[in-house]
Amino acid sequence: MRIIDLEAHFYTDDYVKYLRKRTDFPREELLSDGRVKLHFSPDVYAPRSVKLEEDLCEMGEKRISEMDDSGVDIQVLSLAVPGCEQFDAQDGLAVARDTNDELAEYLKKYPERYIGLAALAPQDAEAAADELERCITKLGMKGAKLNSHCQQEYLDNPKFRPLFERAEALGAPIYLHPTIPSSQILNAFADYGFPLAGPPFGFQADASLHTMRLIYSGLFDKYPKLKIVLGHLGEGLPFWFYRIDFYWLKPWVAPEIRPTLERKPSEYIMDNFLFTSSGMHYMPAVICAYMAVGGDNIAFGADPPFERSGEAMEKLRNLPISNPDLEKFYHGNAERLFRLT
Repeated sequence: MRIIDLEAHFYTDDYVKYLRKRTDFPREELLSDGRVKLHFSPDVYAPRSVKLEEDLCEMGEKRISEMDDSGVDIQVLSLAVPGCEQFDAQDGLAVARDTNDELAEYLKKYPERYIGLAALAPQDAEAAADELERCITKLGMKGAKLNSHCQQEYLDNPKFRPLFERAEALGAPIYLHPTIPSSQILNAFADYGFPLAGPPFGFQADASLHTMRLIYSGLFDKYPKLKIVLGHLGEGLPFWFYRIDFYWLKPWVAPEIRPTLERKPSEYIMDNFLFTSSGMHYMPAVICAYMAVGGDNIAFGADPPFERSGEAMEKLRNLPISNPDLEKFYHGNAERLFRLT
C-alpha cells in the first residue's frame, strides 16, 4: 500500500545560521558541549542536538533511504518551528523566500518522493499571499504550513484574511502546526518550561484554541472551500466535539452570546479540516478521532525527524478500521487534499 506521510519537517543550513545569529526571541544557542537550545522566550527553551538539526537539514539520499526502510513512499515537507511567523515582517518574508527556493530544489530532484509546503510570514498578509501563489504556481508546492500564532497574534484577526482568501482561490491547504502558546496565555505554562509549554500539553492547547478562534471568527463562512490540516489527531478536538457544539445544542443558551455562525463548530471541522496522526501513535486516540470524524477526514503522519517513521508505522500497523478507510488513511485522503493524480 502506498504510504504518504503528511507531516515531515526540515531546516536548511541558512535557516539554522539565521536562528543562531538572532539576538531576539526566537533564537538558537549552540553550547560548548554540542547541545543546542532553541529559545522561544526568556523562560522557555526546547532542548535540541546537533544530530537532530543535521537530520532536519538532510533532504537527500540519507532521508530517502530512511523513508525506504520505514515503507514511506512520500514525505510532505514543511519548515519546522519556530517558523517565519515569529520574525519581523521584512526578515520573515526574506527567510521564507530563501527557504522555499531551497526546498523547491529538492522537490525537483526527488519529485516522486517529496511534496512541499510553503513557509510563509503572514505578518504582511498580502506579501504572504503573493509568496504562497509563487510557491504554488512557480515552485510546484501544494500548500503552506503556518506555525500557529503570528508574533503572538492569532490568525482570526481580519488583517490576515488576504492570505486565507488567496489560499482558497489557489486550492492550497494550510497545515496549522502548533508552537508554544502565545504570550497571552504563556505564563501559565512557562513556570514548568518546555515540558509543559511544548509537545506534552502547550502545543495542542495553543493549536486547538487557535482552531476554535478561526471557526468562531466566521472564516469558513467567508471561505467555505478553505482546507486546514491539523496534526496530532486534531489537537484533542475530536474528544471535545459535543462540548464545542454546546451553545448550539442547548435551547436555554441566550442567543446574544452565541457566536454568529451559519453552522455548528463541529460541522466546519468535518468539512474544512483534515487531521493527521503525527506524533500521536496511540491507538485509543486514533480510534476516538476516527469515530468522531470518519475515514474521510484522518490521514497518516509520522512527524520525522522528531519521531521515527518506522515506529509510527509499527504502532499503527493494526488499525481496527475497514480496508477502504485504511487506503484513505495511508494515501487516499492526502491524494485528494493535494489533488494528486
